[in-house]
Amino acid sequence: MFFLGGMQRRLHVSPRLQGKWRRAVIALARPARNRAGRPDLLLRENFSTEPMTPPEKRPISILLAAPRGFCAGVDRAIQIVEQAIRKWGAPVYVRHEIVHNRHVVERLEALGAVFVEELHDCPEDRPVIFSAHGVPKAVPAEARRREMIFVDATCPLVSKVHVEAERHYEAGHEIVLIGHAGHPEVIGTMGQLPPGAITLLETVADAETYMPRDPARLSFVTQTTLSVDDTAEMVGVLQRRFPSIAAPHKEDICYATTNRQDAVKAMAEQSDLVLVIGSPKSSNSVRLVEVAKRAGARDARLVGSADEVDWSWFDGAQSVGVTAGASAPEDLVEGLIAAIASRYDARVEEVRVTKEDVVFKLPRILAE
Repeated sequence: MFFLGGMQRRLHVSPRLQGKWRRAVIALARPARNRAGRPDLLLRENFSTEPMTPPEKRPISILLAAPRGFCAGVDRAIQIVEQAIRKWGAPVYVRHEIVHNRHVVERLEALGAVFVEELHDCPEDRPVIFSAHGVPKAVPAEARRREMIFVDATCPLVSKVHVEAERHYEAGHEIVLIGHAGHPEVIGTMGQLPPGAITLLETVADAETYMPRDPARLSFVTQTTLSVDDTAEMVGVLQRRFPSIAAPHKEDICYATTNRQDAVKAMAEQSDLVLVIGSPKSSNSVRLVEVAKRAGARDARLVGSADEVDWSWFDGAQSVGVTAGASAPEDLVEGLIAAIASRYDARVEEVRVTKEDVVFKLPRILAE
């Protein structure tokens, strides 16, 4: 039947033609088949069922610095928070970030730590921990006045600087502190003595223009996480201008800062790009980026984790150096290497300059 001018008509078709039409309609309703008799969904007899070969990854060399990551002071501070939560239960308060790393802080928060900026934010009936960077003397004094339970997680190497500053002060010396204004460690060190007892110098220019009250009675101490080279330059200026200036019995820049910078220097010249895992708040992590650039790396970047990598940085790079600041956990390093390996044909080579075996004991209160 068909329609013509709105009227229904019957069309007489021969049985032979009807058979051709019927076979054509059935063929259109079926999927195409190839010569092997199998349906060809793309209507191509020569369709290949072989899997596509992925494009080849570009080779890249990863130079992995060693030592890297957690130092003994950071490891001790984290253990103090964990042990305090086990001993007293949650919540345990922590004045300031225990270390400058968001991933560490978030993990401890999940265990029951509450991070605050000042002691007055802490209730008197819960324990409080002071961060690894150290605190002014007024902070534990206030905790004692309020009869609070407190644990000092100050790194022992920072505490050494505090003791040195006090010794110089008791000897009647004016004290110079080489460091960065506003850093918690600097605030803590300057807070060990009365206002005006310590003068902060941040740059070589500061060292060139500084005028002490009595050059014959002058001492210096330093922040523990500075650039070794920058600090040496400033100390050189002070010693040239004031030959009798008293120096620390042992270098104040900590072993971990020195070792991590040495490892970066050892790999930087061979690296087109150096990635430092760490926080912008972390002095030692920021210094590693600076050291890498000065030591010959074409580019160096600070990233909190693999998620912060801009992969355009890798354009043209054949070798990439990887390290981590003293407050960055190793799982972030592993995540970065895995992310690189997912995009490139990566070969990892460790660049080790020394082995670390320093361990600091936990405070006695946590063992009681």
